[in-house]
Amino acid sequence: MDAVIFSKTESNLQIENMELLNPGLGLLVWTLVAFLIVFFILKKFAWVPILATLKERETGIADAIASADKIKAEMAALKNENEAMMVQAREERAVMIKEAKETSNKMLSEAKDKARVEFDRIVSDAQFAILQQKNAALTEVKNQVGSLVVEVAEKVLRRELANKADQEAYIKGLAEVVKLN
Repeated sequence: MDAVIFSKTESNLQIENMELLNPGLGLLVWTLVAFLIVFFILKKFAWVPILATLKERETGIADAIASADKIKAEMAALKNENEAMMVQAREERAVMIKEAKETSNKMLSEAKDKARVEFDRIVSDAQFAILQQKNAALTEVKNQVGSLVVEVAEKVLRRELANKADQEAYIKGLAEVVKLN
């Protein structure tokens, strides 16, 4: 009996499977009617907005591409302008450095010249002062020697008048005192 039930259910499954593979005419008609109703509803309410959205998106993408190309061109122009400005800035920097070096050298040269002139003036003033002090010292020494000679001569003359032996001893003593000074 189990074998009979098994064969019966198996044949029912095969028949049901056949109905799905070979649909009836009524099923085809109703499927076509449902499809056409859905198609007209979609055409009337959804098709136009979908196409408008697609057109709008296509326009937006085209505008974005054009904008990107424009920005790319502007960036290239800015890059070229920036490079030109960098070249100009380098040239200006080189000129400024050259001018600064020239000014520095000129100031250094002027300072050296001023220092040399001041040095020469100070040296000549010092030499003049030394010469004056030397002359003043020589004059003072001459005056002191002259007054010592006068003093010695005066003392010798006073003694000479008194005693000859004492006069010689006295002159020797004065000579020794003069040598010590």
